[in-house]
Amino acid sequence: MSDCGCEVEIKDKSQRSVLYWLLGINATMFVVEITLGWYAESTALIADSLDMFADAVVYGIGLYVVGKAIHSKVKAALVSGYFQGLLGLLIVVDISRRLIVGSEPLSNFMMMIGILALVANMICLVLIHKHKDGEVHMRASWIFSANDVIANLGVIISGALVWWLDNRWPDIIIGVVIALVILRGSVIIVRDARSELKQEAG
Repeated sequence: MSDCGCEVEIKDKSQRSVLYWLLGINATMFVVEITLGWYAESTALIADSLDMFADAVVYGIGLYVVGKAIHSKVKAALVSGYFQGLLGLLIVVDISRRLIVGSEPLSNFMMMIGILALVANMICLVLIHKHKDGEVHMRASWIFSANDVIANLGVIISGALVWWLDNRWPDIIIGVVIALVILRGSVIIVRDARSELKQEAG
């Protein structure tokens, strides 16, 4: 039985199922957060929604490479890392725009959607947990989900601070923190993928 390749088939089937769930959850939350984040004039919510969008794209790429050669999976992780970095930079651009034109974030929406997103991402973490030490594209998925939980907690805290202080700065600050978390995750994933490519070349 050890030579039948069944282990690979089971693993690939398991990866595909997990990635479909992650894709669906993140795509849904992106639509919810970007819509209500724009309405609530919340930098933190918009930053978190773009993070969700980046993750959804990454999971889509991950689905494409399930069952393919390890080199394809490493390349997918590399592309995912660069894309994550690009989204992080776009969040910085949006924050800069809001600093110039101003904003009045609605704290109740921030906390409500932040809690909803946190629940969604905790589900994602449970789904991806057993794959967190697996192949590079699945390790990247784990990093994305873990980063999302941190970002969600930041949105909730910033919403509470906006309400308490009656000031937009907590929203701006958490938006910056989310951008930095995303950019840090991007660097880790790109470094990991490059290390795998070097091992292949060596």
